Amino acid sequence: MEKRINELTNWMKQENIEFAFITSTANIYYLSKFYTHPHERVAGVGVFQNEEPFIICPKMEMASARNTGWSFEIVGYDDTENPWEFIHNAIQKRKVSVATIAIEKEHLSFERGEKLQNLFPNVEFKAVEDKLNELRLIKDESELAILREAAKLADFGVEVGVSAIKEGVTELEIVAKIEYELKRKGVREMSFSTMVLTGAKTAAPHGVPGLDDIKKGDLVLFDLGVILDGYCSDITRTVAYHSINEKQQEVYDTVLKAQLAAVEASKPGTEIGIIDKAARDIIRAAGYGEYFTHRIGHGLGIDVHEFPSLNATNTNPLRTGMTYTIEPGIYIPNIGGVRIEDDIYITDSGCEVLTKYPKELQIVK
Repeated sequence: MEKRINELTNWMKQENIEFAFITSTANIYYLSKFYTHPHERVAGVGVFQNEEPFIICPKMEMASARNTGWSFEIVGYDDTENPWEFIHNAIQKRKVSVATIAIEKEHLSFERGEKLQNLFPNVEFKAVEDKLNELRLIKDESELAILREAAKLADFGVEVGVSAIKEGVTELEIVAKIEYELKRKGVREMSFSTMVLTGAKTAAPHGVPGLDDIKKGDLVLFDLGVILDGYCSDITRTVAYHSINEKQQEVYDTVLKAQLAAVEASKPGTEIGIIDKAARDIIRAAGYGEYFTHRIGHGLGIDVHEFPSLNATNTNPLRTGMTYTIEPGIYIPNIGGVRIEDDIYITDSGCEVLTKYPKELQIVK
């Protein structure tokens, strides 16, 4: 963790930033290994150019923060106290004159920005997101090891879901089965709300599972992931129940071909937009271009959706150590849809597909 703090402080020195206040759950975790959801309470990591950093959190979470191995100061407050006074005192104790504060502008609320400005009326704010995104972009070996295990658990979740398919079972019943079995393996939290969709509902990329029951001839789409030791996985698979018609088969085959092409294009130095193009060209050529309505993927790590955005206009090159998803889809309203998604790690010569559940069409009897 000290290496990450040092990289941030080096940037602060270059940018003449005296103090950085990091408040998002993901970036607090990245810098400190302290994973917290403080709800309406204030939590953060305070970082300086030359002085020791500190964590501020509710008193009830101080032991958890210390148990991470954080060796610097932990400032705790209770629900009757003003955390901004504690933040001010921590800064004053270090005798730092603050003219510029780096914050996560996308995360820190306007109200909390005003609280900081009240502490230092003439302060200037600078965004720290770009630097933290740059640091988090490349995963080290310890992060990769966790991401591999998280991907295995995602594979298991799909396996459980597919095995639970039978006529009359509802989407939410399958969701419950998946999450129950994952919890039995020690998974406390999913990366996002588990998605199981059937029939025409598979045409909604962000559909909501309900009491719709599975019928013969339906496509069934699974989209799920787990959080393991602070890192996320994300997988999508689509299967058919009992039978598949010619149109469904054509859509599935097109999505699979597009997904495999995007995986094949995933190599160091390749422009990110090329990954999107590799899949989109295939889907367009098959006549389904208007039904592929989102980017090819997104960065993956502590957040299930993180930097970078893998869209057609992104000209940044892929770099060894990046992790992201590849998830083309075709969604035809009132008929149905198919999406196939894997987690990808860029190696020195190509890529490693972290999610292993089979992608070839399965017809579940």
